Amino acid sequence: MSTKSRDAIATAAASTDAILRELRAFGLTYPGVERKSPWPEHDDLAVKGKTFAFMSAEGVPFSLSLKLPYTGEEARRLPFAKPTGYGLGKSGWVTFRPGRGEMPSLDQLKSWLDESYRARAPKKLAAQVRPPG
Repeated sequence: MSTKSRDAIATAAASTDAILRELRAFGLTYPGVERKSPWPEHDDLAVKGKTFAFMSAEGVPFSLSLKLPYTGEEARRLPFAKPTGYGLGKSGWVTFRPGRGEMPSLDQLKSWLDESYRARAPKKLAAQVRPPG
């Protein structure tokens, strides 16, 4: 592998790591949210013990799985989205693995994260959060 190729891969990884850090920081502002890492290469977000964002850890390829009861059907039409494995896709979970040049905007990612939080959080906690934007 050429130095130029290694540099391009490192730059892309740094960019997705920055997006993951910003998404995690955004998610951690919600009531009752904590980090949860039950598997290697994951750094997930949970509310009251219920995971609402399966997120890749920094340094591994970008992956984000969210429960999207309202926008999931539309989101799955994206070329880098698919129903989440292990049967979760049947209950509205969508996994995003964008390739080079396919990364959704940070605002879109935050909107999906917000939807997933609201779908999994107890109603009292979800009611305390204003919609993003």
